[in-house]
Amino acid sequence: MIKYEIKHTTTYEYGDNVSQCHNLVYLLPRDTRHQRCINMTVSVNPMPVHSQRREDYFGNQTFYFSVEKPHRSLTVISRSKVEVEEVRPTLNLDFGVTCEQALKLMADDRSEATLLAREFILNSPMVAANEALHEYATPFFAADKPLLSSVRELTTQIYKDFTYDPEFTSVATPLSEVLEHRRGVCQDFAHLAIGCLRSMGFPARYVSGYIETLPAPGQEKLVGSDATHAWVAVYSPGEGWFEFDPTNDKLAEEQHITTAWGRDYSDVSPLKGVIFGGGDQQSLSVAVDVNRITL
Repeated sequence: MIKYEIKHTTTYEYGDNVSQCHNLVYLLPRDTRHQRCINMTVSVNPMPVHSQRREDYFGNQTFYFSVEKPHRSLTVISRSKVEVEEVRPTLNLDFGVTCEQALKLMADDRSEATLLAREFILNSPMVAANEALHEYATPFFAADKPLLSSVRELTTQIYKDFTYDPEFTSVATPLSEVLEHRRGVCQDFAHLAIGCLRSMGFPARYVSGYIETLPAPGQEKLVGSDATHAWVAVYSPGEGWFEFDPTNDKLAEEQHITTAWGRDYSDVSPLKGVIFGGGDQQSLSVAVDVNRITL
């Protein structure tokens, strides 16, 4: 197992007093078949009048808090320690359930896992299946081709066709613009892959987390230089969920650390909520550190 220590600092600055705020945090790593969270904490400044940890509908760990005194800045720091499986079972993408078989099983299979997966075929707030996405995905999903091999080809094509450009999109940029201009960030590429898969009838969910980044040879890693990351998971009936990272053209591996999953970004955004006041001028800064612990 590989151990990571993660520190995620979010700071809001406001032009005027915020009288109160209510927020929901999705920064606490969840346990998965490849990952175990050893400990996790969230600290907030100013001190919340109320806070609570709970598990959401998808099994994610969340942290709710409210601050009810005037403030012009808000800082949220999450710290966690995680163990991630270093060597995962080899996944041969050229075998397994075919696309045709997967569609039939999604319709006929009455197992709990498949029934629960069906909701990830439906449209969600930020990802709606449409003809353009279906047209982009169709060449990769021949009836007799293994589903996982098809997904791998799709995510590789996204990697080739789309340019990583953090200046082009925001959280509110429609998926149609990403597809038209072929630019975006990891969130957009995950949404694109999800939309393509759903348009073909396959369940797909959004995975939020972190990825360990390594500095160039001979250089030191900069404090706060890491970032949140996003990738996609697809469900293959009888085989389970499998994760693909279209931004980096790879399967999710030991460097991928999962915090939460849902239908799309709107279900698991790192920090969301409402404020009262704050004025017209607001700024946000985020610093993330993902450090591998050397034993």
